[in-house]
Amino acid sequence: MTSIFSIAIGGALGAIARYGLGIWISGKWIHYFPLHTFLINISGAFLLGLFNTLFLDKLTLSPEMRLAMTVGFLGAFTTFSTFGYETVMLIKDGNIITAGLYTISSIIVGFLGVFLGMSLARII
Repeated sequence: MTSIFSIAIGGALGAIARYGLGIWISGKWIHYFPLHTFLINISGAFLLGLFNTLFLDKLTLSPEMRLAMTVGFLGAFTTFSTFGYETVMLIKDGNIITAGLYTISSIIVGFLGVFLGMSLARII
């Protein structure tokens, strides 16, 4: 039961962080490319790589804290379902090239984010 509570608290905080950051980025970037979702997904990928590597290799945290930060916070913070929806809407609106660029760059830079997060964790 403690694990579920930890995930719930982390998820609530991650959802709030995602919402706030998304609103802030959207206010600064008004273009077809959904930069807010892209940046949130990439930073979430980086943080997941960083946290999981630190937690498994370097730091001792309780299982509940790890679950709160990774499954809870980052699970709610990253927005893959929104990414899918926005990609379909770009295609529907005739922005095929933007949809393709968004998809390809999200995947490639997302993997890069995980790799960089893991690399940074190993240096720390």
